[in-house]
Amino acid sequence: MIARTFAAGALITFVALGFQILLRNIFLSFQLRENHLISFVFFSFAEEVLKFLAAYFVVRKSRFLDEPIDAMIYIITAALGFAMVENIAVMFSVKTLPEAFGVITMRFVGATLLHALSSGIAGYYWARSLGKANERLSIINGQLVVFGIIFATLLHTVFNYLILISKELFYPTMFLVIIGLLVFWNFEKIKMRC
Repeated sequence: MIARTFAAGALITFVALGFQILLRNIFLSFQLRENHLISFVFFSFAEEVLKFLAAYFVVRKSRFLDEPIDAMIYIITAALGFAMVENIAVMFSVKTLPEAFGVITMRFVGATLLHALSSGIAGYYWARSLGKANERLSIINGQLVVFGIIFATLLHTVFNYLILISKELFYPTMFLVIIGLLVFWNFEKIKMRC
């Protein structure tokens, strides 16, 4: 199930690319550049929704989704598949060794961690929507999931914006550390419910 969820996350990246091309063209028609805050919000929202859907459609009827914490694990797994394909695609655009080092630092560490952590936040709210461990977990509470995706989108957008405006990696790194602590805290809260 983990492998299937990872693969779904990897495949959904191509759908996200299609959405991003469509959104980019729409934004250009309104004379909004790619690095405009509105663009960041829409791109982040599309990615967070698609990562959730990749995990949800793979595991929603599975007997392996039998505890709330599983939701966090599966969505983070889908996010790692998503990040893998994104990273591979970015590496094909690298032309020099110094550029490759920068890409490895930002993409393989920063962006991969961002995808895992923002999806972990969405997964926490999905897990909360599932109920107690002994209940059948086939119906999700849509409001919690929507809130989780919106919260994940906000974090994703802030990170992208920090990368754009920061000349150093300190602020984006500290932001990821804070999100990481929040995700660990959420894991502990969900584990106590199991």
